Amino acid sequence: MYDIAIIGLGPAGANLARLLSQNFKVVAIDKSNQEGTGFRKPCGGLLAPDAQKILAKFNLTLPKSILVDPQIFSVKTIDVDANKIRNYQRFYLNMDRLKFDQWLRSLIPSNVEILDNAFCAKIEQIDNEFELDVVQADKKSTIKAKFIVGADGANSIVRRIFYPKLKIRKYLAIQQWFPDYHSVSFYSSIFDSDTTDCYAWGLPKDNDFIFGGAFKMKHARENFEKLKQKMAKYGFKLENPQKTEACQVLRPTIFQKSCQNKKGIFLIGEAAGFISPSSLEGISYALQSSYELSNVLNKNKKNPNKSYKKIVRKIRRKLLLKNIKSPLIYFPLFRKIIMKSGIKSISTILSNKLYS
Repeated sequence: MYDIAIIGLGPAGANLARLLSQNFKVVAIDKSNQEGTGFRKPCGGLLAPDAQKILAKFNLTLPKSILVDPQIFSVKTIDVDANKIRNYQRFYLNMDRLKFDQWLRSLIPSNVEILDNAFCAKIEQIDNEFELDVVQADKKSTIKAKFIVGADGANSIVRRIFYPKLKIRKYLAIQQWFPDYHSVSFYSSIFDSDTTDCYAWGLPKDNDFIFGGAFKMKHARENFEKLKQKMAKYGFKLENPQKTEACQVLRPTIFQKSCQNKKGIFLIGEAAGFISPSSLEGISYALQSSYELSNVLNKNKKNPNKSYKKIVRKIRRKLLLKNIKSPLIYFPLFRKIIMKSGIKSISTILSNKLYS
């Protein structure tokens, strides 16, 4: 019998496990392991300023072993519809996402029991506790907990079981790794309404180059391949992929309902729909929501669900503003006007060509 069961040890789950009081008996269930095998989230691996700020709030310093070359200070924005390129200053940290996740897991105290290479097959609420069927190494076991925390991302089993009517927009994030043959290093965000109403990305990682994007579920892989072909015009070298990664990603809307009102059940990070609808950045929301929940649980609030729902309103307000901002980025006409104006863009001395 555990006090708290955490499903998923991405940034949200790992940060919560790190911050919970050691007075709790905690178990964490995760598909991957500390060695990095198992599930890997497709992610460009750029640490945004909002996430950097929260790490600073925690007084955490990022080990240099997590960082990769190169560190670039602008993003090349490519509007395929308007056939226009602009450079905008950004302050991202280029990192190895897998090593970042492993680092966060390494900070979890030893009192937390971790079930690696495991997944939750079934969850039932019986009176005031939960029964979880856990499969690990093809062996099934049943554990019990007073509280359950869904930190298991876009396809959260916790959200699907306890909030079956809550529908959040889903996309398929696909990315491939290539040898980096570009003569000039660059980060890029790509907009092409013909293949996606979201966006795509390209960036270097040491000697590799990642190209990926988020696509509507229907015909996602066909549209990904179609966009790859279009990028040849802009100098992208996307031949002979070394590996392909894919997973679901959420994109909440302005009318997204909250899912924090069922007794004993908590959702954090992307499982709760806390992810930017404009950039799909989710690490900052994962760290913030897990921090807020740890405060609520550690203080033994009489009604923790009510307290958590109230405290995450500021996260929901931030997502509301992101939804209001989204049309300026994703409506082709608005984007064309903004890019044509050159507002806040950087005039580069060299050509925008990506190769010699």
